[in-house]
Amino acid sequence: MPKALDDFKAFILKGDVVSMAVGIVIGLAFQAVVTALVADLITPLIGVAGHFDFSSWTFTLHGSTFLQGAFLNAVISFLLISLVVFFVVVRPYEELKKRTTKAAPPPEVTTRDCPYCFTSISNKASRCPNCTSEVTPTAPGFAGSKPSN
Repeated sequence: MPKALDDFKAFILKGDVVSMAVGIVIGLAFQAVVTALVADLITPLIGVAGHFDFSSWTFTLHGSTFLQGAFLNAVISFLLISLVVFFVVVRPYEELKKRTTKAAPPPEVTTRDCPYCFTSISNKASRCPNCTSEVTPTAPGFAGSKPSN
């Protein structure tokens, strides 16, 4: 049992877990701020322009009350949070990734098709192993003699 507790302690104290926990707490706090911004400032401003109050925007159907205004506040909060995350986190991260990663060089081509039977052969080959036709090697630095044409 002490080994399991030591393993759990090592897991919890890892940088990834702590960073993730901090990110979640900050994200929840940010979400609360954006929700308050939408409910207390943005939707009342929209309501002033349209002369209605979103918070009281409801309808009742067979005794059930539907809170359209609260739903609209949640949708606007989601869109604002998504926009901020996209422009503050995702875009800068993608730009940083583009700058720091180098494009991989194209892979070296080591085979070609035989001009007679179209079988894939090595660039160093002077004879096709399939049809036995003589072919000119195309690999750089080939030390063998080239076949006569």
